Amino acid sequence: MLLYPKSTPLRYYTLMLENLPAIHIHQLTKTYPGGLQALKGIDLTVREGQFFALLGPNGAGKSTTISILCSLVNKTGGTVSICGHNIDTDWSKAKTCLGVVPQEFNFNIFEPCWQIVVNQAGYYGVPRDVALKRLDVLFDQLGLSDKRNEQAKNLSGGFKRRLMIARALIHEPRVLILDEPTAGVDISLRRSMWQFLQELNNGGMTIILTTHYLEEAEALCKEVAIIDHGKIVTHGNTQDLLQQLNAESFILYCTAPIDTLSALPPISGVALRQLDPLCLEADIDQNHTLTELITYLQIHGITVGRIRNKANRLEELFLKLVNHD
Repeated sequence: MLLYPKSTPLRYYTLMLENLPAIHIHQLTKTYPGGLQALKGIDLTVREGQFFALLGPNGAGKSTTISILCSLVNKTGGTVSICGHNIDTDWSKAKTCLGVVPQEFNFNIFEPCWQIVVNQAGYYGVPRDVALKRLDVLFDQLGLSDKRNEQAKNLSGGFKRRLMIARALIHEPRVLILDEPTAGVDISLRRSMWQFLQELNNGGMTIILTTHYLEEAEALCKEVAIIDHGKIVTHGNTQDLLQQLNAESFILYCTAPIDTLSALPPISGVALRQLDPLCLEADIDQNHTLTELITYLQIHGITVGRIRNKANRLEELFLKLVNHD
């Protein structure tokens, strides 16, 4: 049984029917002592039920935005609402809608895992017997059942990350914020965490993800916002934003050594480079297809056995939009 079943729970329909966003930020500013302006009047809306990525380079304003949402940092100006609750006037209700998995581990490492999560439930007024039932479900889903009585200090980094997710979910929030949730997590554990988060989102939970693994954001998130120097530089549907790319790069692995590339006639919209006797790199503009290139090469006696993207497409868009000065 999932804590958040794939059919949308009744509690999520309230916001949908009222057309309220999960997160609404208007003209948010933050200036730190000394004059550093971390946020410069950003506007951002995250719709209910979205799997949303907030991306940006270090120092762009991501952490400040998340910290304001979590009340860890006071804003300088603007308004922020969580599930329709203004954080200035209705913080007690706003915080019950929010679950947060911070980047750094911030629990008592000498407590057993179950105690860390049950204690968290108590801060939100969840009765102990209810918390223990939820704990069983969460630990089963996250592969923590065998670690239930272990002191947190004995867990690997990946299992500590899972423990933090369980702690963030114990009060059944409507919105889950994940700040670099798979940092330092091995590939197999990362994939299983992806699956778990997708199941939560399929059940109606709004998830906001910050990550430097851009393939993670492209695989999971339906909407993306990129922040740079305290401003939102783009925001929209992930696939729509990727259409901004003028070209896509591929690595082509051929079945036999290539000795005729320089003699090939040019092909419209494609730039070909030979990396080694068996490997080509191709840049294909958005008006042409990979199939056209493969057919062209086949006609000229070059058979492609395997293909991969040279770079993650969201990474290419990120590098195109972010100011690197």
